[in-house]
Amino acid sequence: MATPRLKEKYTKEIVPALKEKFQYKSVMQVPKIEKICINKGIGAAVADKKMIDVGVEEITNISGQKAVPTRSKKDISNFKLRADIPIGVKVTLRGARMYEFMDRLMNVALPRVRDFKGVSDKGFDGRGNYTLGVKEQIIFPEISIDKVSKINGMDITFVTSAQTDEESYALLKAFGMPFVNKN
Repeated sequence: MATPRLKEKYTKEIVPALKEKFQYKSVMQVPKIEKICINKGIGAAVADKKMIDVGVEEITNISGQKAVPTRSKKDISNFKLRADIPIGVKVTLRGARMYEFMDRLMNVALPRVRDFKGVSDKGFDGRGNYTLGVKEQIIFPEISIDKVSKINGMDITFVTSAQTDEESYALLKAFGMPFVNKN
């Protein structure tokens, strides 16, 4: 299997550029993306159990890797929620699948968002990780609009080895993440 386009870009262009920008002594200090976690909460699954199966299928199609249901940890009577009931779907991508998903997200899916001006740069957590919220799953070409019964959003978290948000921002920007222009 050929190496993903973004992985080659990382080793040939991004590592030398970030090494020079942040004055790293070794290429091993240059931050890298370790994994991408896709998480989708499905609140309607409390009433309709089939929603979890639909969610698992959608996230599996989007990511190219089998998704697993997430279960509630405790009872919450106001939400009619019992412990250990499936209420969401998650998948963690690493390696080649991670780079392929990232490529499709930045070059195909995000430009399909209505009135897209870029992703917010406010999703950093202070430890170099970035979380991006997507309001509609239909921006991904793998999802057939005809089969969608309910529009659901999802959270996509980029877990990096960066120590600071500034390093993480520079890493994602170098990959081509379309951040909103700061003016």
